[in-house]
Amino acid sequence: MRVHLRPAGAASPPAAPPQPIHPPASSRPAGTAPATPGAGRGARWLAVPLALGLPALLAACAPDQPAAAPTPSAAEPPVVADAARDELAGLAAAAQDRHLVAAYTLRVPDAADRTVVVTSATDGSWRVDVPGGALGGTADVSFAATADGLFQCSLPSASRPEPSTCLRLGDPDDAVPRRLDPRVQHPFTDWLGVLTDRRSPLAVSPAQPPPGATGTCYSVETTSASITAPLDPGIYCYDPEGTPTAVRTAFGTLLLTGTPAPPPATVQLAGPVVEGEPLGVATPEPEFSSETS
Repeated sequence: MRVHLRPAGAASPPAAPPQPIHPPASSRPAGTAPATPGAGRGARWLAVPLALGLPALLAACAPDQPAAAPTPSAAEPPVVADAARDELAGLAAAAQDRHLVAAYTLRVPDAADRTVVVTSATDGSWRVDVPGGALGGTADVSFAATADGLFQCSLPSASRPEPSTCLRLGDPDDAVPRRLDPRVQHPFTDWLGVLTDRRSPLAVSPAQPPPGATGTCYSVETTSASITAPLDPGIYCYDPEGTPTAVRTAFGTLLLTGTPAPPPATVQLAGPVVEGEPLGVATPEPEFSSETS
C-alpha cells in the first residue's frame, strides 16, 4: 500500500472523505504536524489543561493582598490592666506634685494604732514622723530629706524622753539603709517615682479600698525575680487630686485622717544634727550583767 504525502497546510480534495491516516513518524519532517481533521481534536485536548491552569496563573500574577490582622495572643496584657497602670501612673505623678501636711493612722496587727505625720514642703524637702518606727516599736523616729542630706531624728516618747537629735545618713537622694528602714515613708517619697515609671516591673489592677479607706485603689504586684523589689506589693489608694488616701502593705495599713493642711516652704528637722549611731528597726538584744559576789 502506498501513502501519498501532502505538503503541510494543503487542503484535502473535497471529494475525499476524511481519513485519519497519519504518515509514519520517520517519514514526517521534524516539527511538522499532520494536516488532518484529527489535529483539531488534539488542539481541543491541549486547551483543557491550559484552561485548568489559567486561574492559578492569574492568581500568581495578581497583586499581593493585605495581610490579615494578627489575632491577639494570650501573652498580651488585658486592656483593663493597661488602663489601670496608666491611671495609677497619673495619680502617682499628681502625688509627686502635691505638697501638704497630712496625718495618717497606722494600723498594725497586735499593736495600738499610731499617727504618722507626712510633710511635703513646696521646695521638695520632706519629713515623715513614725511613732514606734525603731527599736522594735519602742522608739519614735523621724526621717527627713533636705538640701543638706538625708536624716534620721529621734523623737521624745514615754519610754525615751530625751530631747530630739538628728543623724545624717547620706545625700538627699540616698536610700535609707535597710536595718534602719521602717518603710512607712516610702509611699510618700521614692515609691511614687516607681509607680510613675512604665518600665518598672509591676502588675497593676483595680482593687477595693481597705476597710475605712476612701479614693480609687489599685493592687500592685512586682513581676521581677530580683530579691530587691522596687516597692512593696500591696494596695495603693488616691483621691482625684493625687493625695494618697490609703496604703496597705507588709508594714501595715495607712489611712488618711482628716483634711491635709497647706505645706510649709521647707521642712524643719526635729532637732540638732549630732554625731552618733542611728536607731535600727530591730528590737535590741537584752543586756546581761555578770556580777560576782
